[in-house]
Amino acid sequence: MRAVAFHAPFSLRCESVPEPRLQAQTDVILRVDLGAICGSDLHVFRGTEAGLDAGTVMGHEFLGTVVAAGMEVRNWKSGARAVSPFSTSCGQCFACQRGLTSRCGESQLFGWVQAGRGLQGGQAEYVRVPLADATLVALPDDVPAEQALLAGDVLSTGFHCAENGGVQRGDTVVVLGCGPVGLCAVLGALDLGAGAVLAIDSIPERLELAERYGARALVLGRDDLSAAVRASTDGRGADVVLEVVGSPQASALAYELVRLGGTISAPGVHNEAHFAITPGQLYDKNLTYRAGRAPARAYMERVLARLRARTLDLAGMFSHRMTLEEAPRGYEIFDQKKERCTKVLLAP
Repeated sequence: MRAVAFHAPFSLRCESVPEPRLQAQTDVILRVDLGAICGSDLHVFRGTEAGLDAGTVMGHEFLGTVVAAGMEVRNWKSGARAVSPFSTSCGQCFACQRGLTSRCGESQLFGWVQAGRGLQGGQAEYVRVPLADATLVALPDDVPAEQALLAGDVLSTGFHCAENGGVQRGDTVVVLGCGPVGLCAVLGALDLGAGAVLAIDSIPERLELAERYGARALVLGRDDLSAAVRASTDGRGADVVLEVVGSPQASALAYELVRLGGTISAPGVHNEAHFAITPGQLYDKNLTYRAGRAPARAYMERVLARLRARTLDLAGMFSHRMTLEEAPRGYEIFDQKKERCTKVLLAP
């Protein structure tokens, strides 16, 4: 089969690899109908997250059609269509029962193989899904597949970011970074009743989408961000800052913009060795800081229900649609923000 494989930082190839086979009786094999390139994939692409084996199939955002199922699979038959979260989960352990499916004791992240162990990704014609009964979610017939695909990662992560921030009705919320997760965090904050959402980025096409989704755009490097936030909050600062960049600079800016007693929620991967914010700074503003990998599986039915009800507007999220053969170029333009790229859809 054809798949997008990692070989070294900035070196991906679409190449022929063996088709996956059932390895456990709880597995299914999906024919991948749609996939996507995620901002988290760029950490591997750039080499900021190291350790991936050469030849690993990339990708953790995908949906598809069941073509084979193990003998112990109960919920999935050949021909059923399903959307996957970015990691597997058993549905039964301590973490899963408390909604923390991303920290399941048996969890594996799609597209991460290190030292010969791990799970191949979904930027391929076929993918193996372990623990299929607990991991996969049925693809609703009345939701556009492109939008349902987002439920497995960025949409659920955005909603989790807003909930982790404790957004309350009437709050003023700042979203730092308007990539796909940031845009979904805008939607998540508004879904929770935020009175105003201020979206900060430097990329015009991202800010255009943020405004379409209901935020007020502020331009990083042009606008006086502190003054704008103070003016919107009677001088207090934001009730909640959703920091969706994952850099020391973003952490420092989040601290600057949040009010006394406010909350910073950071759903993304930070690769720096130390916090940009000291314990003393958190103490001096009575802040709450919450972070961690989103339990996407625990959110998927909920966000798919929002999509079915047409209460979320995800139009325009995908700027580019490509084949697997074109995926290496898709990584390049997504990484370098060329061609007004906001997110890349892959159709095997």
